[in-house]
Amino acid sequence: MLSQVEFRSDKFPATDDDTINPGLWGDRLARYLAAKLRAAGVETGMPYAEDLGWVVPVENREFPLWIGCGHQSGDDDQFLCFIEPGTPTIRRFFRTIDTTAPVGRVREALERILAADPEIREVRWFAEE
Repeated sequence: MLSQVEFRSDKFPATDDDTINPGLWGDRLARYLAAKLRAAGVETGMPYAEDLGWVVPVENREFPLWIGCGHQSGDDDQFLCFIEPGTPTIRRFFRTIDTTAPVGRVREALERILAADPEIREVRWFAEE
């Protein structure tokens, strides 16, 4: 399941709010994605900082669904986003839940958002390892 995407952009430099972990920033990216996702019909909560970078919560009744995003390593214009869960099924309360439709909907919206922005380049999707 393609649930992670790397790309390059100069559009999301670090801000004063990016103080969680050195080298992990993404406040501007998280706010950008939340706004673009809402415009595409995907309901999101307010982004928040986490140890991994930034989280964009996505409304979903069956299971927690969110996007982790931010600068992870390398050059200042390199970013990573991942949809969680990144697997086709999860176990929750002694049952197996198929995540492919909700995760696929978020992935498709993200793919359109990234492809439509000329300031975002070298987009590469891959599966969780």
